Amino acid sequence: MSDNQAASADVSLVGKIVYIEDDPISVMLVQSLVDMLYPRVELLHADSAATGIRLVRRKQPDLVLLDMHLPGATGIDVLRELNPEVSTQGLRVTLLTADAATPSVIKAMSLGAYEYWRKPLNLALFRNGVRRALTGSLPDASCRLPSLRVQRRPDYSDEVRPGEG
Repeated sequence: MSDNQAASADVSLVGKIVYIEDDPISVMLVQSLVDMLYPRVELLHADSAATGIRLVRRKQPDLVLLDMHLPGATGIDVLRELNPEVSTQGLRVTLLTADAATPSVIKAMSLGAYEYWRKPLNLALFRNGVRRALTGSLPDASCRLPSLRVQRRPDYSDEVRPGEG
């Protein structure tokens, strides 16, 4: 599919996204991207975990974009609360956060998050990720878990030391 065909396919997409985010600049950016790339997709916003959970349950969106750090709660708290929707109704929750590969991001992915996108947003990743979620496609494997880089310290050899394994 060419870029022009992909762009016209994006315009035809219809759906509903709930963005749970407390930073107004991030909300404005995502709203602009959705308006530009998906004019028939409705973006609803909640600036707190509690408001977001209520909005998700009331509006039943196709996709939830979830910040990991919200006033009074974490993305993990939200995912735990939305577990019935994620596990039985197939709700897709994508983490949209500045967090790197942290235990909280890995935990959120294990709780059923659909994908993980790092801020600042990559336009192609956003466009393709929203398309995947709205068309019911499988998640991109590269967006499932943050890449973990293990760096070997120069003072350790490849030998297993007593008590290490």
